[in-house]
Amino acid sequence: MTLTEARPFVSNPSYAQDRADTIAKLILQSIDKPIVDIVARFCELPCCFPLQSCFGHFVCDPEQDKYTLAPIPGGCKGPVRYRIAYIALCIEQSDLGRMLREALAEISKIDPTYIQFGSADWFWEKCLNSYVLQVEPSKYRNRDEAILDVSEARQVQAVRDIFFNELRQMVRVKDMFGQ
Repeated sequence: MTLTEARPFVSNPSYAQDRADTIAKLILQSIDKPIVDIVARFCELPCCFPLQSCFGHFVCDPEQDKYTLAPIPGGCKGPVRYRIAYIALCIEQSDLGRMLREALAEISKIDPTYIQFGSADWFWEKCLNSYVLQVEPSKYRNRDEAILDVSEARQVQAVRDIFFNELRQMVRVKDMFGQ
């Protein structure tokens, strides 16, 4: 994924239809379990819809399932293959949409070394006004995965957990985004 600076909103006359089509096709059971509640809540907000997400995976052993949701085991010595945690959203060009985009950008300020907000060319080409919030060491910000030493992997894991807790708190504020 090539993350770029967040692009400005552009006119998207197909937003309502794109939102309806995407949400109708979404299978919540296919979402990583720890973040199903977050993705479901974004579906309820009228100013956005989820495009793709991942809880982030820490693989410490070549035999380990690459989609594991388990935390890094205590005895792990490294290296750790990390597959990024992120959420990609299409956001409506509206006052509520601007508020949401600004709130998402604020989350990246928790730890800019590990959390980035922006646009990704691949998503933008498929859906105008798409934005990504991801957890990835900044030196790897344009990769879907990275090989990390165990101490950095543990730091990324801690930031990832804070990141999703912040998202969870943000989407619980019902009146903030029109629901």
